[in-house]
Amino acid sequence: MKKLSVFSVLFLFCSSFGLIFAQETKEEQAAAQQKWMEYMTPSTSHKMLAKSVGNWTTSMQMWAAPGTEPMKSEGTCKSEMILGGRYMQTNYSGNVMGMPFEGISTDGFDNAKKVYVNTWVDNMSTGIMHAEGKYDEASRTVIYNGTMFDPLQDKELTYRQTMQMVDDKHMVMEMFNNTKDGKEYKSMHVDYVKK
Repeated sequence: MKKLSVFSVLFLFCSSFGLIFAQETKEEQAAAQQKWMEYMTPSTSHKMLAKSVGNWTTSMQMWAAPGTEPMKSEGTCKSEMILGGRYMQTNYSGNVMGMPFEGISTDGFDNAKKVYVNTWVDNMSTGIMHAEGKYDEASRTVIYNGTMFDPLQDKELTYRQTMQMVDDKHMVMEMFNNTKDGKEYKSMHVDYVKK
């Protein structure tokens, strides 16, 4: 059986959608169009993300376990809005444990689910971390809860991550992991300073 191309799949989707759409009343079509426009249009939450656009220097501390000495490293990153202001992509570079480190995060706001969304990939794994969170206006912080796969334990783990907009030139990211007995500890702290 031949594999369908991306264009074939899009054509089939659009054709099916068109048949369903044709059977709806004009009022139902207008309501569906309005819903989709609301879903696809960048919101004030996307404008908030855009405040982080620019070049940053980073100072990172990582803890392998509670009570251990932190590993420290410096780096840089560049953040830019992509896909018409719907997502922010950040490219990181630096050194971790004496090795070159590269990572890419994507941040967005899902208008339908009303949550911030974050993904992370880097050159020290082959997995994708995914988190969703809410904004706490009082502390100017997005508080994420996410999942990642731990190859040492051979299972999916949960984590908590916070991203605080201290001011227009400073951000702080913290990550919290869990010990094997389920106790949360701070595993990472990153200070960002805008160039």
